[in-house]
Amino acid sequence: MVSEEVISGTIRAIVFYNADNGYCVLRLGRARDTVTAVGSLPGAREGLPVDLTGAWKTHPRFGEQFAFTSYEQREPGNAGELELFRASGVIKGIGPKTARLIVEKFGEASLEVLEKEPAKLKSIEGIGEKKSKQIAESYREHKEFGAVVLHFQQYGIPPQAAMKFYREYGVSAVTVVNENPYRLVSEVYGIGFKTADQIAMRLGFAENSEKRIKSAVLYLLRDGARRDGSTCLPRTLLLERAVKLIDVMSEEVEDAVFSLVLEGLVYEADINGVPCLFPAVYFEAEREVCADLMRLMQSINIQPLEDRISELQTRKGLALSEEQAEAVRQSLLSGVFVLTGGPGTGKTTIMGAILDILTHEDEAPLVAAPTGRAAKRIQETTGYPAVTIHRLLEYTYGEDDEQMMFGRTRENPLGCKNVIIDEASMVDVLLMRALTAAIPDGARLILVGDADQLPPVGAGNVLRDILDSGRVPSFHLTEIFRQAAQSMITVNAHRINRGEMPVVNEADSDFFILRREEEERILQGLLDLITTRLPAKYGELDPLRDMQVLTPVKRGILGNRSLNAQLQQLLNPPSHGKAERKFGERTFRTGDKVMQMRNNYGLSWKSSADLSEGEGVFNGDIGFVRSIDPDMGTVTVVFDEVRHVVYDGETLEDLDHAYAVTVHKSQGSEFPIILMPVFPVPPMLASRNLLYTAVTRGKRLVVLVGRERVLEAMVENSHVSDRYSGLRSFLEKYADI
Repeated sequence: MVSEEVISGTIRAIVFYNADNGYCVLRLGRARDTVTAVGSLPGAREGLPVDLTGAWKTHPRFGEQFAFTSYEQREPGNAGELELFRASGVIKGIGPKTARLIVEKFGEASLEVLEKEPAKLKSIEGIGEKKSKQIAESYREHKEFGAVVLHFQQYGIPPQAAMKFYREYGVSAVTVVNENPYRLVSEVYGIGFKTADQIAMRLGFAENSEKRIKSAVLYLLRDGARRDGSTCLPRTLLLERAVKLIDVMSEEVEDAVFSLVLEGLVYEADINGVPCLFPAVYFEAEREVCADLMRLMQSINIQPLEDRISELQTRKGLALSEEQAEAVRQSLLSGVFVLTGGPGTGKTTIMGAILDILTHEDEAPLVAAPTGRAAKRIQETTGYPAVTIHRLLEYTYGEDDEQMMFGRTRENPLGCKNVIIDEASMVDVLLMRALTAAIPDGARLILVGDADQLPPVGAGNVLRDILDSGRVPSFHLTEIFRQAAQSMITVNAHRINRGEMPVVNEADSDFFILRREEEERILQGLLDLITTRLPAKYGELDPLRDMQVLTPVKRGILGNRSLNAQLQQLLNPPSHGKAERKFGERTFRTGDKVMQMRNNYGLSWKSSADLSEGEGVFNGDIGFVRSIDPDMGTVTVVFDEVRHVVYDGETLEDLDHAYAVTVHKSQGSEFPIILMPVFPVPPMLASRNLLYTAVTRGKRLVVLVGRERVLEAMVENSHVSDRYSGLRSFLEKYADI
């Protein structure tokens, strides 16, 4: 039997790191030598002092290594180690220069000064009252965090998870988690049921404990919302999934569901003849949206505005087609109206005409869209000011989507007579609830969007449910106009939507396919197009701003994770003087193209355009890294060219590279040039509406790279994955009543 031993040192280099399981190959600096250590150390960072427990072994290729099975992070033992310790980034305000000055001043007493006498730090040039307190506070938090990590390590819980607990609960983390680890699922972002369940099992919770079964039910309902956008699940499907997930009796799940219904945490409703279970937040949201749409349709006082259409055309010299004129006419005859149609059918022209008529008749309508990019595009194409829906509703607070709070509410409604929302297919049910509640009686709501695109990233299927209910007036545009018909992007989008193959590679076209078979050749084709072929053909192009790679998947060599690594190395390689910030498996670098990966309503921003300030950065927002502060470990990102957002260790997990993004994340955005690999993916992703959504993101050029047979399969696959929701059923029932 191999005897274990403990070795101590400081991580000098990370040779290899697998973010999925924390396995790494380290160069560990000891007092007199440097050795190679291998094992699982989640969150490993250069400069971290550690004690490793394990045994020596000889690798046939790489020689002697220390294979460790457990570790313990420790405090630096001497002044020299302090300088390495600062590289781990755990003490804010201490970078290379500051660390050196502290060591020179206080020597091996440096850590004692940080902990017990931080006021002494003010004797060092560049450290004032504010910074000394910041350093002391950060050091205190680090020590508390260390204690939390050590406690949970005995249960096999990695430091990255323990860090989330500490951020949420502070020094009470141990008590909270020991009492009910299932709280983590709903209260700590990034902790799912399986992680909480593993913790509970290690803490000795029974497999059929009521807390466990209830948590599993709520998790499955909320997971449906997060994973595929469902606001509810059929009762039988939920029971089946719960039994499979936690291996308990179906009767025990039934009892838990009954208790949750009594507690008001879960609701049951008949949806098209199928008993379905809802988390309370989504049941209430869909019911309220239904009620508010009915209210707006009933309270409107229709004014005779039809003569305004001919007057508008004369005044503006605008020639609307019969279909366009009819769409404008119908939009003015209801309290709620939906205008939908594919690219090139004139939605923007009609929206501009409606805006002009309503402005000429009364005060200017309020115009908004789900994203900043979409709002900016409205302003550029119609000339009317537009904002995000969050800004329109005067967002004030919200830890997550379920806790959004706005200044404009049912009690303090918008002061308007008309509201127009573009890109309505992106609006999820929670945002729609806030919007409809804030529109006063007698006002008109017009929704504009393309219902054939992918549904919103968030929960619900609002635009599709409204249209399918048949209870809200709508108009579907079908005519493609001459200028749009000259674009093969527009023509092919409609062909794809009809189940027809796109026309590709014609002379002077804007739609091409570069045929490649093997995934490695598809990858090389993409890289060649971005770096060489497209710049050579189209002249001055900025690959970062003018080109966008879209992909159906996250994993694999053609998934966005791998593509981002390849494209970052090509388009923004490391160089002397270019600051970097490592965070987990990602390295952020000045100049990087990045994307916000979830709604963060509390993240502050400052505008460089008008010096205004606000809160909220949203899922899918794309920006660029402007600067990195190595001392503070912060990354400053600029969104929409003006909003400056500072990310730190708590918010960097929401940020990812955006050289390549999934098609789902591209919704609501347009890019001059779209490039997309076409290769075998799971059937639920190899769909017609995913391809349609990707193609309609391109304005100037679309290039597909890959297998034509896969392209054919995507066009033929009209299946849309099931997204369970109740809004359509509620509208049908209550409109009839």
